[in-house]
Amino acid sequence: MKTLVTAAHIYMIIGLISGFYYREITKIHHFTGQSELGVVHTHVLALGMLFLLIVLALEKLFTLSAQNRLYGWFFWLYNGGLALTVAVMTLHGTLTVLGKDSNEAIALVAGLGHILLTAGLVVFFITLGKCVGDSRTARTAAEFAEQGAA
Repeated sequence: MKTLVTAAHIYMIIGLISGFYYREITKIHHFTGQSELGVVHTHVLALGMLFLLIVLALEKLFTLSAQNRLYGWFFWLYNGGLALTVAVMTLHGTLTVLGKDSNEAIALVAGLGHILLTAGLVVFFITLGKCVGDSRTARTAAEFAEQGAA
């Protein structure tokens, strides 16, 4: 669970920095058009921080990590895909602000990032489905209360 908290925290920091970066680079270059930079911080905060906080709550409730192999695949596929996607969005947006053209390699890498994200989400739902269906991993409110009292 600590890994989820740490990753969510890192995404929060990256999300805030990317919003600051977007504001400053467009202001410095007097850019008023549309670019990928305008949505990077939203993607990082929603797909990174918020999603991992939801996974944290589900981990607490269903012990997703009990599905050790599946959970590991989810975590690394999803985070690798998100990191790749965000990096390419930032690069593409920066090139747009600077008035430079992007090439097909950027689109290819962005597609790979989205494929990894999708694969991570598929594995996440498989993991969640196995844990929800496994009565040994579900915890009741009474069990949570007992843990808090201890």
